[in-house]
Amino acid sequence: MFCGEQGVLRSEEFDGRDAEATHLVAVEDGVVLGTCRLLGAGDTVRLGRLAVARGARGRGIGAALLAAGEAEARAAGAERIVLNAQTQALGLYAAAGYEAHGEPFMEAGIEHVRMERRLA
Repeated sequence: MFCGEQGVLRSEEFDGRDAEATHLVAVEDGVVLGTCRLLGAGDTVRLGRLAVARGARGRGIGAALLAAGEAEARAAGAERIVLNAQTQALGLYAAAGYEAHGEPFMEAGIEHVRMERRLA
């Protein structure tokens, strides 16, 4: 989705950290509808690469992935989750309890805001 739909360069999308990440995937009838990944250990987990297929948006899949990510982070002993949210998706994260920190910035040619959710 990031490379095809949003025009992110493959060199910016693939950071070589997938092997160390926990990947969460939403699947329906054998079709992947959404995904995200968690990176980190200790008190902070970074959630990233949250994507939901265009035709599956509006069904709560993004919110479900966030909730599953929170459960995984808590189980790993994390006290907070941090992420860089595309500004067009701020509502999704705010509804899940994330708070914006700092000014908007550009990442891969897309405006983002750093967000955080305390778990403890």
